[in-house]
Amino acid sequence: MTLAELENAKAESLKEIAAANDAAAVEALRVKYVGRNGSIPALIKAMKGVPKEERPAFGKAVQAWRAEVEAALAAKGAGSSGEKAVDADLTLPGRWWGLGVKHPLSRVIEETAAIFGRLGFTVADGPELETKFNNFTALNTPAHHPSMDRSDTFWFGEDCLLRTQTSPVQIRTMMANKPPIRVICPGRTYRRDTTDATHSANFHQIEGLYVDTKPVSLADLKSVLAYFAKEMMGDGVTVRFRPHFFPFTEPSVEVDFTCHVCKGKGCNVCKQSGWIEVAGAGMVDPRVFGHVGYDAEKVSGYAFGFGVERIAMIKYGIPDIRWLYENDVRFLSQLA
Repeated sequence: MTLAELENAKAESLKEIAAANDAAAVEALRVKYVGRNGSIPALIKAMKGVPKEERPAFGKAVQAWRAEVEAALAAKGAGSSGEKAVDADLTLPGRWWGLGVKHPLSRVIEETAAIFGRLGFTVADGPELETKFNNFTALNTPAHHPSMDRSDTFWFGEDCLLRTQTSPVQIRTMMANKPPIRVICPGRTYRRDTTDATHSANFHQIEGLYVDTKPVSLADLKSVLAYFAKEMMGDGVTVRFRPHFFPFTEPSVEVDFTCHVCKGKGCNVCKQSGWIEVAGAGMVDPRVFGHVGYDAEKVSGYAFGFGVERIAMIKYGIPDIRWLYENDVRFLSQLA
């Protein structure tokens, strides 16, 4: 076929498509010209028989023909990749596409960042793949601590792991900045936990750190967490500290909020105690300051951390952590 004959064939094909008046006719023309065994694919396969000096111009003309035919077919309601033309019923009502809502975990993280932002905290971020030093050593974790076992932590070699907490972000922040430091560190964390109603191998934490050359005390920590509890859970919620142990804080405490459901009277949510355990906290251990190059005689500070999933479950009355990861729109839409 010469270029002149090709132009005539193109004009004829476009004329046929323009004259087609029903879906069956359009589909037949689609098969005739651009189907697997159609005229245009046959010409493309026969390109090797075209003289070498004419091949570029001929190939360009064939591709232009194909593009014009596909555009004409599309205008008639047929696709170029095999789908049949469909007669649209314009009298049918349109589909209603509902607006999406923020995931409860995203809402808790954003709300937490806003609450602490009003207290002067900024958001710090760090990698999920961490070093042993940042995740364990710098946080004063003993070498024999069970959290370092391969049965508890996802290791990649001897010095690389998926972080088990967001505390390494605090280490990175202190190593890169001088006091005062006031940050919160939200992010994903990973542990080899068996998934059940209250545990997951992949979960979220938010940790906070305040370090200053001015004296910082447990009273400062309690006032900040009391403000957070009230803003997150509502008026009437109070905070209590219970002695505990964490390698990276001394003294260390566990933090409870009064149950926001029963207001401390006792119910099924708080197991009749009136209190809900929410966070771990304490004054930063001087040995942690030593690992990041701070003089423990000149600085002091506190740190705290809590699980985002736990806050979301308490706040929204979610009994099973797995619901947060199943992407069931029926469940998520209830929290809008």
